[in-house]
Amino acid sequence: MTTAPDTTPEELDSVLRRAAAAAPLLAALAPAERAGLLRAVADALDAAADELVPIAMEEAHYPEARCRGELGRTTFQLRFFADVLEEGSYLEAAVDPADPDWGTPRPDVRRLLVPLGPVVVFGASNFPFAFATAGGDTASALAAGCPVVVKAHPGHLRLARRTGEVVVDALAGAGAPEGSFALVEGVETGKQAVTHPLTRAVGFTGSIPGGRALFDLAASRPDPIPFYGELGSVNPVFVTRRAAAARADEILSGYAESATAGSGQFCTKPGVLFLPEDTKLEPLVEDFTGRTAAPLLNERVTEGFVRNLDSLSAHPATEILVQGRRSGEEWTPSLLRTDLDSLLENADVLLEECFGPATLVVTYADERRLVEAAGAFKGQLTVTVHGEEDDEIAPALLALGASLAGRVLWNGWPTGVAVTHAMTHGGPYPATTAPLHTSVGATALRRWLRPVTYQSVPQSLLPRELRDDNPLGVPRRVNGEAPSA
Repeated sequence: MTTAPDTTPEELDSVLRRAAAAAPLLAALAPAERAGLLRAVADALDAAADELVPIAMEEAHYPEARCRGELGRTTFQLRFFADVLEEGSYLEAAVDPADPDWGTPRPDVRRLLVPLGPVVVFGASNFPFAFATAGGDTASALAAGCPVVVKAHPGHLRLARRTGEVVVDALAGAGAPEGSFALVEGVETGKQAVTHPLTRAVGFTGSIPGGRALFDLAASRPDPIPFYGELGSVNPVFVTRRAAAARADEILSGYAESATAGSGQFCTKPGVLFLPEDTKLEPLVEDFTGRTAAPLLNERVTEGFVRNLDSLSAHPATEILVQGRRSGEEWTPSLLRTDLDSLLENADVLLEECFGPATLVVTYADERRLVEAAGAFKGQLTVTVHGEEDDEIAPALLALGASLAGRVLWNGWPTGVAVTHAMTHGGPYPATTAPLHTSVGATALRRWLRPVTYQSVPQSLLPRELRDDNPLGVPRRVNGEAPSA
């Protein structure tokens, strides 16, 4: 891991002052103009792929195909948000003209969303492209019209630096205001950035302890600011008796593939699998035993994984079905088992996220108690149900899933988060600190906007999006009717 020299407080202050100066200029750009900036960044990153991918492979220990695919997802996200900007409905523009006959006379009121200002982004270690320097938080914040200051992740510092250079050059070449993007380094710098008076919001992807510490800093400011953190999730999978009877081998194979993808280092990794107690586990044991070793991201991730795996393995309520092996920096996956009663009695320990190649099988006798088991979980990114459509327990499990998580899956697997309009990548705490929002998909940029209503403002002084002639063609809701340009 490359050592990260701290950006000095003076340098950080200068960066954020430039971001604050850029904020009104970036916000004033028409949506189509900001879309052009995003596409310029995407094009520049694609052009630099042969330089960036080898750095990512070296620092994150991922194979080339994974790195190239993730870079492709990153540039897709940028272009996706450009399309969202040009479509325009993200502004949620609404116009209610004055109406003297509306009960008591109603004034002219017009509403739209406006950018918050400079945003500080903390990238993830496990996605060095898609959730890092030019990843989803950066793309959505720039799309919203907010300058971005990224705190470089120490796990892929060289990649962060080079990616940052590509982004800065691309934005400058496309005519973005100076200060629209910058990169800073250092743990203390990150804390100072959260509390800096010019920071207006924070995006974070990482561990619960680290995220919670920064969340508390954001809330403790004299002027608290929004903190959008993705912190942790074990993504439980519930398998009904009828589903297990119909296709147990298929389910176990799919689970193994999803749980070990990326060496178990996905935030949506399914980490807890509920199965009927008479399910034959031999296929799952054989699958885990036969998987090859893979490296973890960095020393810090390895230390956390070892600590949590040791805690699970040593617990009297668990049985080790497959003992993972370490060879240098590489690990084979571990598989453990417990029963439902033991899980409920020891949920505080057994349901701790084990970020890495390890997973827990929970066997049950009475399917109706799956509802009780679901109640033991804190907020999750995902809940998956494998069942049959006429399973009596299915509606309750799906309803509980919706109360626990931002995404509920039926007969599928949670790894792989599509960048779409309908996606929710979030959930109640500790999955995220802001369950009303998603960090993936079109509405991710809603985090960096706030509503403003203009009352009785003359046409010539209104924002262009709210004028009667609507020169930008923004979809609007007029007098409560469906949005139209």
